[in-house]
Amino acid sequence: MAKSSNKNLKQANKAKKDEFYTQLSDIERELGNYKEHLKGKVIFCNCDDPMESNFYFYFAQNFEFLGIKKLISTHYESEKKSYKLEIVADINKDGKIDKLDTIKTPLKQNGDFRSPECIEILKEADIIATNPPFSLFRDYVAQLIKYGKKFVIMGNVNAITYKEIFPLLKGNKVWFGHSIKSGDREFEVPKDYPLTGAGCRTDEDGNKYIRVKGVRWFTNLDYKERHEDLILHKTYNKEEYPKYENYDAINVDVTKNIPMDYTGEMGVPITFMDKYSPDQFEIIALGIVGSIEFSNNRKMEILDKKTGKPNGKTTFNAKGTLYRRYNPESDKKPPAFKDFETGELYSSIYARVIIKNKKL
Repeated sequence: MAKSSNKNLKQANKAKKDEFYTQLSDIERELGNYKEHLKGKVIFCNCDDPMESNFYFYFAQNFEFLGIKKLISTHYESEKKSYKLEIVADINKDGKIDKLDTIKTPLKQNGDFRSPECIEILKEADIIATNPPFSLFRDYVAQLIKYGKKFVIMGNVNAITYKEIFPLLKGNKVWFGHSIKSGDREFEVPKDYPLTGAGCRTDEDGNKYIRVKGVRWFTNLDYKERHEDLILHKTYNKEEYPKYENYDAINVDVTKNIPMDYTGEMGVPITFMDKYSPDQFEIIALGIVGSIEFSNNRKMEILDKKTGKPNGKTTFNAKGTLYRRYNPESDKKPPAFKDFETGELYSSIYARVIIKNKKL
């Protein structure tokens, strides 16, 4: 996605206006992996406008095929009383159960997933499927965990780095879904949403769409593919896999290049979680301050990202992240830090997941 689209997403988060309507094709590709989990269950879509939501449409149209026991969706109105829609049985007696059998019931509150009224509905539900507001992702997941719910929801890959989310991934309580491993996804947005980026468009009916990068499914419903080992083909050598200066682990820049014979700890990109098998790897920590204990605390000059020259600012321990010695022969970017006392140059490392191969 273009930078301008990222800017749109941040603006939406700030304004609490992240009404992104998920495409039906994305929902079909993901939820098709959980048919055995959905059978006989009460499904709740608690962050959807049922009249606009493809989540509601998907479950309504596939109610009998999936063997769902009950479908519930609540509508949010910020300043007004809202309503819920339910499908339970063939009310119109046409021989099938679908969206024509919907029961609409007024709510006393506004339909916010945090409202006492919606929490009571949540308690009744077995599985939650929706695209929650990205700006409220931490609160939303915390609520699902608190009430012990199974779920399939959308979020941003950077949620891995949230202190509230990473422990769930580390503890094998939440993992990435099956169908999205890379790229961006297109969402429909309200017609009054400002479109300013190259990744945005308006169709012939005036519907607006925005592309969002780094989208992933987060779930605690298991599927067989996540237990398949990542095939490794490279072997360890000190030159290609340098150790960090402030933590005893080697740096791996690309997930597919994880060495198959290294027995120690390794720092891998957060997108490693796309290929993570809990049977093959152990997640140790997140490579940031507060998650691991750094082995030193050097005072460093911060260097300009483009020129590599000091910008007049200093930091300790590379702003609390992992770092390694700068290699002028292989590093494509200028050094990020300079040791205040020795003048040694270092490269900054973006957020890393610290892992260990369990099978060695």
